Amino acid sequence: MALELLCPAGDKERLQMAVGYGADAVYLASKEFGMRTASSNFTFEELRDACTFAHSNNVKVYLTVNTLPRPREAMLLTEFLKNAHLAGVDAFIIADVGIIELAKNTVPQMEIHASTQTGIVNHLTANTLYKMGCKRVVLARELNLDEIKDIRENVPDELEIEAFVHGAMCMSVSGRCLISDYMTGRDANRGACTQPCRWNYHLMEEKRPGVFLPVFEDENGTTIMSARDLCMIEHLGKLRDAGVISFKIEGRAKSSYYTAVVTNAYRAAMDALTEGRAFPQWAREELNKISHREYNTGFYFGREKVMQSYCEGGYIQEWEVSGIVKGTENGRLYLIEKNKFCEGDVLELMSPKEKPVRITVSDLRDKDNNPILFANCPHMEASFLFSGAAHEGSILRRKVK
Repeated sequence: MALELLCPAGDKERLQMAVGYGADAVYLASKEFGMRTASSNFTFEELRDACTFAHSNNVKVYLTVNTLPRPREAMLLTEFLKNAHLAGVDAFIIADVGIIELAKNTVPQMEIHASTQTGIVNHLTANTLYKMGCKRVVLARELNLDEIKDIRENVPDELEIEAFVHGAMCMSVSGRCLISDYMTGRDANRGACTQPCRWNYHLMEEKRPGVFLPVFEDENGTTIMSARDLCMIEHLGKLRDAGVISFKIEGRAKSSYYTAVVTNAYRAAMDALTEGRAFPQWAREELNKISHREYNTGFYFGREKVMQSYCEGGYIQEWEVSGIVKGTENGRLYLIEKNKFCEGDVLELMSPKEKPVRITVSDLRDKDNNPILFANCPHMEASFLFSGAAHEGSILRRKVK
């Protein structure tokens, strides 16, 4: 069974980046019943267009229907599932067993994937879901490689196994968390998490109100619930050998730049794996060029690896997008500017399925061909000397730290 790179698509721009940079499949949400309300998501009309675009590039589309709906919301599901099917999606990702049954009865021909929020940690649950009609299970993130292998050996060959390989990790691991709802009234299980696990906390002693003490000796407080980010790019072969066929990247609420970089890096790593080539070290280095927390390998190599692996700081962000390539002509590269850059700056050009290359900005000009010293207006058109070729939609970026 061929390996699959499954990438997030929070909106049209991120969908285009995922497809352009090498996704085999994307997962996205409509305006309802998806776990990322912070993303723009898709109307049914936009969903039809998204499916047409993805399918024209041989990319599958999986729709998240993974919230835990309350009774009145559940009454709207039948019509929702029918409309989603008509839009052309290839599968539903579902967390609630009642919705799985409803989907099978409503759209029996639709492929169903059991969401990670179902909490699948053994072959008993996986087999039960298979009997209910699920073609794929998205395993809980607290499993290690040996446990995944045990599940693979005790479920039907036809049942596909998907697992996360990259991105933010929920402190509640499989995602069923009540902290946000308790503290802010926004329910994480219905897509509205405010991420209080990422906030800084102090300790207050009962008899000294107003005196805030750090949980450890740091004047900035502590982030004891904030997990590091997952990164398994160097270990995809071990996941494959354990029985995983779909490698899932987290990040529907992340930027289109994040989507492009991570998709490109994992595409390169997967291609090297399947073709028997050496791991491309540049792909691992790419993952340091996006906004991220400290990386680790989650629970895959044992629980002792993660017991103390909370993130002591916030995001690490050292690069920014300078522009998006429009094309090349007559020895010049044409772009749409995103963030300020100047004549003489060293940029990196990131193109799909290629190792990034460095470029020094020379003879920078505006859209009217007037020489300029810097480009500093978002969405302005500009160009500079460039002797090579660059794909439309490629990304230009600059190191800022």
